[in-house]
Amino acid sequence: MCGINGLFHFNRSHAVAEERVHVMRRAIEHRGPNDHGVYLDGNVGLGFNRLSIIDLAGGHQPMCNEDGTVWIVFNGEIYNFEELRQDLLARGHQFRTRSDTETLVHLWEEYGERSVEKLRGMFGYAIWDSRQRVLFAARDRLGIKPLYYFQDRERFAFASEIKALLALPEAPREVDGNALAQYLRHRYVIGPDTMLRGIRKLQPGHSITVREGGTIVRRYWEMPLGRPREISEADALEEFGVLMDETMRQHIVADVPLGAFLSGGLDSSSVVALMARIGVSDIKTFSIGYDSPESELPYARIVADAFHTEHHELRLTATGFRDVLPKIVWYMDEPVGNEASLPLYLISEFAAKHVTVALSGEGADEILGGYDMYRVMLAYEKLNRVPLAGVMGKLLKRFGGPGKVQKYGSMLGLPIEERYGGLSRVFPQERIPQMLLHAEMGESPVPGIYRRSAGLPVLARMNFLDIETWLVDDLLVKADRMSMASSLELRVPFLDHKVVEFAFGLPSRLKIRGNVPKYLLKKYMAPMLPPAIIHRAKKGFPVPVNSWFRNDLAGFAREILLDPAGPSAGFFARSELEKLLEAHQHRDCSQQIYALLVFDQWYRLFVKSSTEKLAPVA
Repeated sequence: MCGINGLFHFNRSHAVAEERVHVMRRAIEHRGPNDHGVYLDGNVGLGFNRLSIIDLAGGHQPMCNEDGTVWIVFNGEIYNFEELRQDLLARGHQFRTRSDTETLVHLWEEYGERSVEKLRGMFGYAIWDSRQRVLFAARDRLGIKPLYYFQDRERFAFASEIKALLALPEAPREVDGNALAQYLRHRYVIGPDTMLRGIRKLQPGHSITVREGGTIVRRYWEMPLGRPREISEADALEEFGVLMDETMRQHIVADVPLGAFLSGGLDSSSVVALMARIGVSDIKTFSIGYDSPESELPYARIVADAFHTEHHELRLTATGFRDVLPKIVWYMDEPVGNEASLPLYLISEFAAKHVTVALSGEGADEILGGYDMYRVMLAYEKLNRVPLAGVMGKLLKRFGGPGKVQKYGSMLGLPIEERYGGLSRVFPQERIPQMLLHAEMGESPVPGIYRRSAGLPVLARMNFLDIETWLVDDLLVKADRMSMASSLELRVPFLDHKVVEFAFGLPSRLKIRGNVPKYLLKKYMAPMLPPAIIHRAKKGFPVPVNSWFRNDLAGFAREILLDPAGPSAGFFARSELEKLLEAHQHRDCSQQIYALLVFDQWYRLFVKSSTEKLAPVA
């Protein structure tokens, strides 16, 4: 796992200065502390920071082909690189290393832009072909690895993280008002936009080709959006088993110590069980919790004991939150108001003392139907068949009063596109204009995503929406940044694109059956996992910010959000902030408060700081 960056001047006579590439590279040095390099070719410059995982001695980047005409900087892992390598050797290509990076160089020589379609893995990379005078960059199908860019009339710049772009004085630093409104709604910004107007995310499954005449973005992969296939439960279980076995074997390849995050939930427990089944010995597992009844540490211990892992635990407290928050925001790079970032940052820091690679269960809920809200929305499909359901919904919306009666009652009679806007909801849509001093409410990307999935079953449409938004712009941002903050590579086997395609093609009855979510996964894992894990209710990781912002951190939240010289004073209505802080004494507003604190810290660190002062939080 690494950090990449680069510059391309559209004017061929304008050479890239080496120091500008180094300035970008140094901003993301935490992504790869083992090695670094820069390559210059006139109007092109590539930068690289390496976290050594495979071929520790021979994987230096930027890396080139035999005659030095094709160069690459690569972040990620290609899980089928050995298979690709053998094919390329048979075609006459010569290799100097056994790294997956060199495989990409020769694939480019053989297949050009279509080479990305042959990859199975997580990646963000850029290739410079001096013969064709073309820069080609691509991002993996699910968006596990990041890639950001901006361009103006003079240049195109790209990097693994926004902070590397902001190391350039000409990088845009204006907050996008529509993105801010979107953030208040979702607690993240849906790609390709970012919070900064003009800085873009290269979307999952996309590539970008840069020439002196301009840039072209192309989608090379999309979720197969056909109707679910007819398959029996027995056949689905058999296929799933073969696929997961193959995927897990690919995900454990490393020349460095490897472990797993273990929350005690079904997904991470399944990863540990599957690692043990394929013969991984001396598995190191890492859990985080706290001293309260909500903690999942006892469940993690059940799994650790069952598979005799070398188990490590860390406990989370409110102490030090004020110091840790700026670090989280700095490494997160773009504002993501997900309080689960805190335990993930701490457990990554803890695990990195023991391993360099960790496997995680991210993605299983989105592809296999694990969230409770999916069952709620499916229940509405039945309720909406009742006569006058729509009339009752309108009455409850008008007269139901604040709270869950109005919130859920008003959904009666509404189609899925209007009642389900994704898993993460922070501020109600109607309240956002009141919160913002300068409301800029553009069109949401959500309706367009729903249009692409028209005709599919309701569960598949919800899965698709969450994969396209919540998964890529919240969960995977959090997973990448919080692990890379400690130079830890995080692998997510449930998001291998072949596993995702298989799961997306399943009929709804194999994802949710009756009141059982993730039915197929539970059925498959039942012989391997303790019953207490299979049958327990889904919990997530409930960080106790509710009580923290009501007690230990109440003063901290008020001090930051009501600071007359702080960012909040320039973006949010003070009266609404005061109402929110007061309301939290009576009902849980912790997600809203946390999201606002994250934006405040992000603005201070990334927008108010000058380029020269843009540096990691100590």
